[in-house]
Amino acid sequence: MKNLGQMMKQAQAMQAKMAEMQEKLGQLEITGQSGAGMVKATLNGKSELRSLKIDPVLVDPDEVEVMEDLIVAAVNDAKAKVEATVAEEMKQVTGGLDLPPGFKLPF
Repeated sequence: MKNLGQMMKQAQAMQAKMAEMQEKLGQLEITGQSGAGMVKATLNGKSELRSLKIDPVLVDPDEVEVMEDLIVAAVNDAKAKVEATVAEEMKQVTGGLDLPPGFKLPF
C-alpha cells in the first residue's frame, strides 16, 4: 500500500502542474504570419485567435481572395506554433513521458 500512496501523491502533483500549465497557456501569445509578414495572426496557447493584423497594402477590393488566403495561412502558422509549444510544455509536465497518439491531456 505504500507504493499506492506514493502514486497518489505523484498524480496530485501532476494534476497541480497541469492546472498551472493551463493557466500559463491561456496567457501565452504566439504569432504566425504569411505573405512575408503582411498578415499576422496571434493566438493564445488554447488556440483562440487574439488579434489579426493586415498590412494596408492588401486592402484592395480586387484582391480579396489573396487576403483571405493569407489570413488562413497566418492563422494556420500560428496554430502549428501553438501546438508545438503545448507539446513541449506537456513533455515538461509529464516528465518526458511519451503519450500514445491521440491521447490528450487534460482529459
